[in-house]
Amino acid sequence: MTNPRPADSEQLAVRAPGTRMRLFFGAALVALTADLVSKVLVVAHIEQTDPGIRLLGGALYLVQARNSGAAFSVGTGATIVLTAISIIVIAIVLRAARRLTSSGWAVALGLVLGGAMGNLVDRLLRSPSPGRGHVVDWISVLANDGHVWPIFNLADSAIVTGAVLAVLLSLRGVEFSSAPGRPADEPAVPSEDSATPSDDPVEPPKDPVERRSHD
Repeated sequence: MTNPRPADSEQLAVRAPGTRMRLFFGAALVALTADLVSKVLVVAHIEQTDPGIRLLGGALYLVQARNSGAAFSVGTGATIVLTAISIIVIAIVLRAARRLTSSGWAVALGLVLGGAMGNLVDRLLRSPSPGRGHVVDWISVLANDGHVWPIFNLADSAIVTGAVLAVLLSLRGVEFSSAPGRPADEPAVPSEDSATPSDDPVEPPKDPVERRSHD
């Protein structure tokens, strides 16, 4: 198998980071868009006083609930603190994304970013006030009041999915970043200077004395 030419290797090195950043922002955009659209539809068609829409024989309910806490109703009442934490998390994820060397990590961080931004939009724009807005949750499992499992939304799902994917990547030993100059998910290109030793025997030079005797 022939090794890539130096020009081809340089093109791959330039193209790979761009691909990972597209995956990162693409995953974030899909998670954010799905979350915002779903919340708009829920607020438009389901009242908070409604019993909700029963699906799958009662295994799933679509309701509208307002959450002043974090994902799955954790930290209820600490909205302003959670708003600040969300902004910090988004800033950290964006900064870390510049060092991405794995497509899997790009998707994982993109999902976390999109989910965090989805809930942050609610906290900044919804009632009762900017920075203290309550997040719209609408997915309830096995009951319509969340007593079996906390009511959640697609942003929460994206954050949890990204976190689980990050754990799996860590367990598999996939590096988040690697040494400068070579992405972790690309094999090293052998150097042209490293020649493969030949298996052919090398004939030793003849002794000058022996050569003169034959003459």
